Amino acid sequence: MTLFQFGAEDPVRGYRTLDERVMRGSAGIMFALAVIAIVNGFVLKNYPVLPFISGFLVLNFLTGLVVNPKFSPTVWLATWLVRKQAPLPIGAAQKQFAWSLGLTLSAFIFAFSLLLQHDASWFGTTCQLCVICMALLYLETAFGICVGCKLYDLAIRVGLLRAPAIRPNCMGDACEVAPPKQDVG
Repeated sequence: MTLFQFGAEDPVRGYRTLDERVMRGSAGIMFALAVIAIVNGFVLKNYPVLPFISGFLVLNFLTGLVVNPKFSPTVWLATWLVRKQAPLPIGAAQKQFAWSLGLTLSAFIFAFSLLLQHDASWFGTTCQLCVICMALLYLETAFGICVGCKLYDLAIRVGLLRAPAIRPNCMGDACEVAPPKQDVG
């Protein structure tokens, strides 16, 4: 895996991959942070905690997308936690798309949580985005359902994104995987 690349090249599969166990572990760590944010911000009305947690998530996603997922703090910790388990390779392209959506969502939560520090009217918007974020992280962690990956597939089917030459597998092989093209000749 090169420094500035999302996923490792897999010569057998013909596309970049990530470890499914690590990605689910990373989502679980982010979910735990989101629970801490919800309890502090929305149960205890301790709003100053929200920008720190959402800011950390922005940096986490940004590091994974711009540099490399293995340098993302939650991926690093998840890698250490699952180090004795056999890796389960999944396609990196759809996970990169999902992380882009995660970055966007956490950036909005961060911005609204900063506004919330001075104006309580931002509570509803911030709370709704946090609940959406928690639901997405829970689905990923508990059931291996990557909603961002499903949206990636949908974007390809409706023509918003160009289809890759080789369609990567997704969590639990729940999506269609096109076989590599064979030269006839």
